[in-house]
Amino acid sequence: MALIVQKFGGSSVANAERVMNVASIITQTYSAGNNVVVVVSAQGDTTDELIEKAMEINPRHSKREMDVLLSAGEQISISLLAMAIEKLGFPVVSLLGWQAGFNTTSSHSIARIKNIDKERLRNELDKKNIVIVAGFQGINKYDDITTLGRGGSDTSAVALAAALRANKCQIFTDVEGVYTADPRKVQNAKKLLEITYDEMLELATLGAQVLNNRSVEMAKKYNVELEVLSSIKRVPGTIVKEAETKEKMLVRGVTKDTDVARVSIITLPDTPGIAFRMFSKLAASNINVDIILQSVGRNNTKDITFTVQKSHGSLCKQLLQEAFPDITDDKIFIDTDVAKISIVGAGMETHPGTASQMFEALFDVDINIQMIATSEIKISVLIESKDADKAVAAIHHSFFPQD
Repeated sequence: MALIVQKFGGSSVANAERVMNVASIITQTYSAGNNVVVVVSAQGDTTDELIEKAMEINPRHSKREMDVLLSAGEQISISLLAMAIEKLGFPVVSLLGWQAGFNTTSSHSIARIKNIDKERLRNELDKKNIVIVAGFQGINKYDDITTLGRGGSDTSAVALAAALRANKCQIFTDVEGVYTADPRKVQNAKKLLEITYDEMLELATLGAQVLNNRSVEMAKKYNVELEVLSSIKRVPGTIVKEAETKEKMLVRGVTKDTDVARVSIITLPDTPGIAFRMFSKLAASNINVDIILQSVGRNNTKDITFTVQKSHGSLCKQLLQEAFPDITDDKIFIDTDVAKISIVGAGMETHPGTASQMFEALFDVDINIQMIATSEIKISVLIESKDADKAVAAIHHSFFPQD
C-alpha cells in the first residue's frame, strides 16, 4: 500500500463543480488501495479578496492578525472538500495546519516550517481516513497561527511527503505539467516528461508559476518525487527528480518575471567595503537582491545597479538614503518598467554558444538588453517590461523551432 500526498491549488477548487472533480480524483486514488493525504489552497481569488478586506479596515494591520485572517481561506476549502468526499461515501477528516502538526517559526506571513508532529496524521491514516490538510499555515511556539507566504501550500505538501515518507507527491494545477514556456502565452510550448530538481528550482525562482521554489528546494533535500499534473485532464504530468548521467537537454524552459525593479546608484565612493555595507543593510530588512552590476571605478567613484522585487524598490531607496546621506535623489534611480527573461537547462554546461543564441534571438526582434546574469544552468537578461512576451516568444522559437 502506497502513501500518496496530493496538493490542489485554488483554481482546482474554485467552485462546486471543481471541488467535486477534485473529490473524484482523490477517491479514485484511495480506491486503488493507497493511503491519501491532501493539501488544499484557498478557493480561487479568496486570498486576494481577504487582503482587500484587510486594507479597507486597516492598511497598517499587524502581520499576526493578517495571518489569522488569511488562514480562513484554506479552512473553507478543506471543509468543503471533505463534505464532497463524504458525499461520495468515503471516510475523511479535515485538519487545519496546527491540527496536522505544523510547527513553524514566528515570522508572520513568511514563516518557515521547523518540524511536523506526525502523531495525529498517523492516527487518522490508521483509521483509513482520507486526510485533508489546510496548506500554507501552521502554528508557532506561542500558539499563534502563522502562514508560509505565497505558494506555501506547495511547501506544505512537500513537507508532509518528506515527514511521512510518502511514495509520491502530486501537485495538481490548471496546466498539464511543466512546459518549455507558459502554454497560455507561447503557442508551441512543449510539455516536459521530466525535469531535474535543479532545473525546476531555477525555473520556479525565475518566474515559472507551476511550483513554489521553496517546495522544490525541500523536495531535493529530502528526495521527494514530485509530479506536476492537471486537475482537469487525466493525463500524465511532468516528473521532477534527481539528475541522471545521460546527456542533458540544452534548454528546459524560458521564463519571464515582471515583479522586478532595477535600482541604480551612481557616483558612489570607490572605497573598500561600500558594497558590503549597502547590501548588508538590505539583507537586514529581508530584501533579496538578484542581478548585480558594478562599474569599473573611475575618478574615485563607481556605479552599482541591482534588481529586487518590485514592492521593495521604494524601501531600498529609503534604507540606502538613511544609511548613506550622500545618496541624494539625483544619485539613485528606481525603474519598475523592467522584466527578467531567463533560460534554464543543465545542458548549458557542455554547450558553448547558448548565450549568443539567446542574444541573437533578442537582436532579431530589436530588443535591447540592460543587464545579464549567468550560472552553470541559467542565463537571465533584464529588458523593458513591454517587450517581455515578445522576448519569451522569440527565445523559445530559437531553441524550440516549430516542427
